[in-house]
Amino acid sequence: METLNFQFPAGQPGRGRALVGCVGSGDLEVLLEPAAAGQLTIRVKTSVNGSAARWQHLFERMFDGQTPPALLIDIHDFGATPGVVRLRLEQGFEEIGHD
Repeated sequence: METLNFQFPAGQPGRGRALVGCVGSGDLEVLLEPAAAGQLTIRVKTSVNGSAARWQHLFERMFDGQTPPALLIDIHDFGATPGVVRLRLEQGFEEIGHD
């Protein structure tokens, strides 16, 4: 198991909390909760060691050209593909009302 931490600039705090997905074979769980304005913090607990660059690139592509809400995002990964990661994050953003 490896724990990775990422930070990105953000806007105002997100509205509400959300939990999407579940930890299981090839899936992941994403928890989103409001944080202080200006900071998006992502903590990834993953079973895939040495994957920090893959996560960094995924987040950079996802937030390129937009200002995400200020959130604390916890991701519990069990070897999910980048497509599933993005899907779960988009579901979480939809749950808190951010497009």
